[in-house]
Amino acid sequence: MFANRFTALIDACTLADTLRRSLLLTLAEEEFFRVRWSHPILDETRGAIHKMLVGREAADASEKSAQAISYMERAFEDATVLDFSAHLPSCDRLPDPGDAHVVAAALKTQANLIVTENLKDFPSAILEPLNLEAKSADAFIADTIALETGRAVQAIQRMRLRFKNRNCPPISYC
Repeated sequence: MFANRFTALIDACTLADTLRRSLLLTLAEEEFFRVRWSHPILDETRGAIHKMLVGREAADASEKSAQAISYMERAFEDATVLDFSAHLPSCDRLPDPGDAHVVAAALKTQANLIVTENLKDFPSAILEPLNLEAKSADAFIADTIALETGRAVQAIQRMRLRFKNRNCPPISYC
């Protein structure tokens, strides 16, 4: 359906939150969009999940954070963007040089959008000439649901059941 036309690169700050990650990946699984990330994004995500689990005093925080990334990679085998370093020079004007890899990966995969909670680090004045846009997860999710509300609501209901009912098949990327 829509997956052939729209690609979204998801930043680590967005993937770190369990519910937000599950909602985005549920919508990607339903082919509302193609999801993309890079190894540096997944490494940052793993670190953020680990930090949150340690903060909650969760047992096996390292194992659980690594497992979350492993589930994501298995569920979306084609999502990882590789060999994007040639695009790094296009990203030298970002407010945070540490975010250059995000834009470079988006350029390599020809993403339409970067989904991030750090909008200030991805100013439109820099992204627009690169044919990119940054959007918060909330705005992106709302826009995605509006594409086909009935189908999106059904997908979200299935996601909710996976969280609520232990008899349902486990979500593969939580």
